[in-house]
Amino acid sequence: MPRVKPSPSQITLTVTEDGADQRLDRFCAANVPGLSRTQAQSLNAAGGIRVDDRARPDSYALSSGATVSIDPAMLPRPRTDAAPAPQSLPVTVVFEDDAIVVVNKAPGVVVHPAHGNWDGTLVNALLGRGTVLSSIGGDRPGVVHRLDKDTSGLIVLAKTDHAHRALSAAIKSHEFEKTYHAIVVGNVRARRVSIDAPIARHPVHRQKMTVVSNGGRPARTEVFVVDTYFHFDYIRVTTKTGRTHQIRVHMAHEGTPLLGDSTYGGRKRRARAATFENIVRQMPRHALHASRLSFAHPESGARVSFTTALPPDMRFVLEAIYRGDRA
Repeated sequence: MPRVKPSPSQITLTVTEDGADQRLDRFCAANVPGLSRTQAQSLNAAGGIRVDDRARPDSYALSSGATVSIDPAMLPRPRTDAAPAPQSLPVTVVFEDDAIVVVNKAPGVVVHPAHGNWDGTLVNALLGRGTVLSSIGGDRPGVVHRLDKDTSGLIVLAKTDHAHRALSAAIKSHEFEKTYHAIVVGNVRARRVSIDAPIARHPVHRQKMTVVSNGGRPARTEVFVVDTYFHFDYIRVTTKTGRTHQIRVHMAHEGTPLLGDSTYGGRKRRARAATFENIVRQMPRHALHASRLSFAHPESGARVSFTTALPPDMRFVLEAIYRGDRA
């Protein structure tokens, strides 16, 4: 049996010879009372398990003498079908009828309740203003597609179950068009670039995605350089698929990560001029904005399109780039 060292905030296990070569998830489930293997995997994905102070995949084979640190407090809260609570929160509605509601989401707002954000979301805000959302999705009513917390811009939610199914089908058949604008660090290799690279969850850092050579899900991103500067490019992006973090992962894979993207490389310090560093510091989040949506209306079948301007933070940074980083 492993030697257990209790701690007020975490459980620390020292692997003995009996536990050597065991998978990390099996080892944790076998030696922490009440922790199932599925919970161990969820906890590891949330960053709550470390081996010798390093993140390791669920399948990692343990060595005798290794120290496994487990923080049960980071175990994701179980999903619930309970309806989110209405909350009086600011929300910018671009369009609304009996079937859909189109919102210009502000950066920093989570789309729907989930682990770590059970309230204060876009769904809570819409319910708070009296918007009726489809019953499909449990604690994600009306949500047919998502934007990352720090991505701003347009998102459509379904108000009826029929609209929800129709929009979901359009997304699945790639008839749902999304256009983004972004600022990247570095210069894209050509004016037009098509990135066709499958994406999968990172084998070690489970909260991240990565481009893989084998397996993964197909992902295609089309990039057009709107304007180019010495250290940055301002780009327009269309996605042919809707993978998690797709644009952020593909642009980082190209060597031109989004400005402000701390997860995929946009905030890394480089030996650049002071002007470059000042501009980097001015972007508090990844510089990505969903600027256009186009799809067939779920009731009439007519093609509808919605556009929105860049948010103030991205406009401010672009002005700073124009003044101080012109090629």
